[in-house]
Amino acid sequence: MFVVAGEALIDLVPQERGPLSPLRPAPGGGPYNTAVALGRLGAEVAFCSRVSTDGYGEALLGGLRASGVDTGPVQRGPEPTTLALALLDDHGSASYTFYVEGTADRLFRVPGRLPEGTRAVSFGTCSLVLEPGATAYEELLLACAARGLFTVLDPNIRAGLIPSPAAYRERFHSWLPAVTLLKLSEEDADWLGGTPREWAAAGPGAVVLTRGSEGLSVVTAAGLEVTAPAPRVEVADTIGAGDTVTAALLHGLALRDALSPAALAALTPDDWQDVLSLAARAAALTCTRPGAQPPTAAELGL
Repeated sequence: MFVVAGEALIDLVPQERGPLSPLRPAPGGGPYNTAVALGRLGAEVAFCSRVSTDGYGEALLGGLRASGVDTGPVQRGPEPTTLALALLDDHGSASYTFYVEGTADRLFRVPGRLPEGTRAVSFGTCSLVLEPGATAYEELLLACAARGLFTVLDPNIRAGLIPSPAAYRERFHSWLPAVTLLKLSEEDADWLGGTPREWAAAGPGAVVLTRGSEGLSVVTAAGLEVTAPAPRVEVADTIGAGDTVTAALLHGLALRDALSPAALAALTPDDWQDVLSLAARAAALTCTRPGAQPPTAAELGL
């Protein structure tokens, strides 16, 4: 069982290029997209968050259930759903403006327990920034690590939400000893001001760096470095691509029974090549569709 912990929100996705494009509301949020992607890959996965009881919240839960995601750990509240206005550049890359004041997901509380059989827990994005929920998610991350669970962190930096970059960078470094797998984009790495090898030395067994159309690579604490290219596709937009990578990495590692630090360290370069290639193919398919629409296992030939 995978558990994905973090926010669910509504992306307002432009239907055309330009600031005055008509907008289409779509389920989103990095952790939400990761949970949906895992469900579509056929993984057993639950979502751990706090979701509004408004219409958008009901639509978010419906999207999870339609993808086979267990919503049992989801907390509910009457506050509104967070909104994220996406703006697309000429290459389909998205930047966001967030509407987060007084929204339901910020009031997340540490759950009393996780679902039976939980082996890995994934964290990331806005949920680790916006208080008071950020502290609750941090407590959950540390508790999962203390229990020996496989932990995944995708910081997925949204700089406009971070009031003190220096304080966030310090907090990010404090999480690394509790992280088994760190996944981040090249843009995240530049903003954080470090390197995969430095971060691997601080705790994670592996650090995966995504480079958009240039593919992705991994650096492990055991000293391996492996790179996989990205398939060439016609890009609709990149919304959800990084979240799909996180899901595909977890699924690929689970297929190799590598959801422990020891098993992660034992992976060969060929193993990593296969895992990274699966993640690259899954992300590429997501990029061919408007909004976050991760592929199914059948679409990936699994």
